[in-house]
Amino acid sequence: MESKNHKSLEFLLNHPKTDHVTHDVNTETIERRSFLPKKIKLFSSKFTNIKDCPEYKFKHDTEASKALPDIINNSVQKIVSGHKKSESEKQNFLKSRNIGVVFSGGPAPGGHNVIAGIYDEAKKYNSDSRVFGFLFGPDGLLESKYIEITQSLVDAYRNIGGFTMIKTGRTKIDSENKIQLALKTCIDLELDALVVIGGDDSNTNAAFLAQKFKSSNIKVIGVPKTIDGDIQVRTDSGEILCAISFGFHTAARAFSQNISNLTTDASSDIKYWHICKVMGRVASHLTLECAFQTHANLVLIGEELADYTDYERIEKAEKQGKIDYTAYGITLRHLSRMICNIIVKRAASGKNFGVMIIPEGVLEFINEIQVFIIKLNTIIADYNNKHDKDFHYTFVTLNDKLEYLRRLARGMTDKDRFPIWNSRDDDLFNQLPSFFRKGLLVERDTHGNFQFSQVQTEIIIMDMVKEYLDILKEQGRYKVGIENSYYKSVMENANLQPDQFAKAIFKNPNDKFLIVKESIISLKTLKQALINTDLISSVDETPDCIVDIYKKSDPDFKTQTHFYGYDGRGSDPTHFDCNYAYNLGMTAFHLIANGATGQMAAIKNLEKKFDKWEPIGIPIAKMMHLEERKGKLELVIEKSIVDLNSNAFRVFKSLREEWLAAQSNQDRYRRPGPVRFSGNAEEDRPITLVLNSI
Repeated sequence: MESKNHKSLEFLLNHPKTDHVTHDVNTETIERRSFLPKKIKLFSSKFTNIKDCPEYKFKHDTEASKALPDIINNSVQKIVSGHKKSESEKQNFLKSRNIGVVFSGGPAPGGHNVIAGIYDEAKKYNSDSRVFGFLFGPDGLLESKYIEITQSLVDAYRNIGGFTMIKTGRTKIDSENKIQLALKTCIDLELDALVVIGGDDSNTNAAFLAQKFKSSNIKVIGVPKTIDGDIQVRTDSGEILCAISFGFHTAARAFSQNISNLTTDASSDIKYWHICKVMGRVASHLTLECAFQTHANLVLIGEELADYTDYERIEKAEKQGKIDYTAYGITLRHLSRMICNIIVKRAASGKNFGVMIIPEGVLEFINEIQVFIIKLNTIIADYNNKHDKDFHYTFVTLNDKLEYLRRLARGMTDKDRFPIWNSRDDDLFNQLPSFFRKGLLVERDTHGNFQFSQVQTEIIIMDMVKEYLDILKEQGRYKVGIENSYYKSVMENANLQPDQFAKAIFKNPNDKFLIVKESIISLKTLKQALINTDLISSVDETPDCIVDIYKKSDPDFKTQTHFYGYDGRGSDPTHFDCNYAYNLGMTAFHLIANGATGQMAAIKNLEKKFDKWEPIGIPIAKMMHLEERKGKLELVIEKSIVDLNSNAFRVFKSLREEWLAAQSNQDRYRRPGPVRFSGNAEEDRPITLVLNSI
């Protein structure tokens, strides 16, 4: 019997159907690998050239001029046809090259296609050219750990998500010693060029490497990568040179598919508010795109909250001859009240459920939280500089850190200075939940940023919302609306007069959705209302159908929280990102082949149809400015935030009341569909870019 079972299992495991359905590579992956991204027409030319475009102007920082003298005068460079090249220029273009590539920072869908674009172009012009991938991000560059990129490797990862081919890392090349190690690795490999694929900090690194490598004749090109969408480049006159980084569209679509599923669940089960936090620490681009993709009921845009002004408080202060500085910028308390009002409005139309989207870094836009972050950053940096010790190693536990802050508040340290942390700060800080206080005091990331992903933002906000909803419920202001037609059918089935009882129970007996009077907050007060209107006597029981109606109007606020980040950045790229990233890779090669360095590869007119796309190089040094990092001023690329005057935000602002659907309207949820890479229904651009192109 055992032998027979063994043979049956062996037969099952060796059956072709078993092999097919359990194989690592499925049909979808095979199709993805064989998909050929579109090429900008220019890249079909035999040769290209670069044309300086001094008409695109930037106000560059004087510190950038001092730190990056050899690349600060770079112009925007447009890749054009090279049919007028001389013979020597053509031979130089066709020469064999060694090119290094490195991923830096978190993954973003499309990264493998950047490498594919570089590899395909390098091999197209000279089959002896070689591409090397540094392993585990910048560490591979510092430690000389690399692999040679081959055709089979490129084909295995073409159109596939992640940075799995060579992995990634977050090490910063931020010292002279590290730069020299990186230079030695590149010289030993006889590299002609290095391509850094990363975000704003990684492209900042690329600029410093370009400066240091120039004397060794090694070109350095950056490629804009971040799902947050906060790398956007405009000239001084406002012309868009880079509308978005690669990976943004895919992440937004991946998040939106999941959020869309929750809108379906919410409108089916009708008992949960789904709170969806999406990645985006400094900017709310992903949140805004997800709003357009899903039409969620409530969407918070951090930049709008930061821009909030309470005109009532300003007017009140003016009457008293004062200025209320706290009226500028929203507070946590006021934000929770705003959310409550929206929840109450939806409940009044019978919808005690919904979907809310908030950006990961929403707290950074809240007035008092921003003040805490600035003060704590200053205190920690000041301690590190003054004592030549690390604050987080000295004060390990939360209590240790809090005690140090209390000593500051009591004036027990730095007595000769005005204390940056005072007793009012201490009181306000102690009112925050303990896990949030701990979050504010955690060690900053390698870039000096507050790590909002480690803080349960949605829980902090929703706890305050629940607390206020309980107050509104006690006051009788938070009720679930009862559909009038439903109420009448229930009453008629019980042989009761609906109109008579409606006047006693509801404050709006003639509306589509009936709201129980604010004075009725319990079964006891319900019965008293019926007694007062002579509908029942004190010895009668409240009719069962009336009790059921009341219970349906009594709200039970339930939430489910979700965080969307790592799932989206690990998604296979959309059709848009497949094409975009591949052309970025080709752009990087053509910049290198034409002798450019210190440039960021970009596609101009990205917000337009594909046939309008133009490959360009943007001078990284001119994008940089001084910014405080860990208490020190450093040259970095400025992050782009949501423009409240943009077409996209203005359209969102005008439509969100419809998406809230709080006026007895049907919900307007949108189904974005799954991420694909081909097909007539697939989007060719992010919705926000489409709107901004109008």
